[in-house]
Amino acid sequence: MVTLRILTTDDWPLWRDLRLAALSDSPHAFKARLEDWHHGGEERWRARLHLPGAHHVAALLDGPDGPDGPDATPVGLADGLPGADGVRELRSVWVGPEARGRGVADLLLEEVERWARASRGTTLRLAVLPGNEPAIALYRRHGFTALAEPGGLLADGVTRELVMAKPLR
Repeated sequence: MVTLRILTTDDWPLWRDLRLAALSDSPHAFKARLEDWHHGGEERWRARLHLPGAHHVAALLDGPDGPDGPDATPVGLADGLPGADGVRELRSVWVGPEARGRGVADLLLEEVERWARASRGTTLRLAVLPGNEPAIALYRRHGFTALAEPGGLLADGVTRELVMAKPLR
């Protein structure tokens, strides 16, 4: 069974471990690089979880003692960040290889969307790297559509992220 945990600044070691696992496992899926996150220590990790109005979620596979037992396995994460004019941003979605195909990404997206609606968001946006077809398919399945606006410029200086959005009515 999968359990979602809303993270606080005290959960920084869990968030750090999941973020580093994501960047190690799927460097092709993120604009950030693993080496970008090895600096700053506890203070930097706590600061990311302390963003006002943000919503950070971890997915755990329950162990024999349940979701809070010592055998629970962290397997995924997602972030929701507030923006201007009712826009909320979906970020850092990742599911570990051992949990893929079990609906974990769906649960993470649904939780961030729930938060976005509860915080009076009107649009949920994201940026995905072009060519990340599994992620693009996941987002389309959840009602996101590609926007015409250009996304952020990638390290090659030519390619841009694909911006997708979903209205929250």
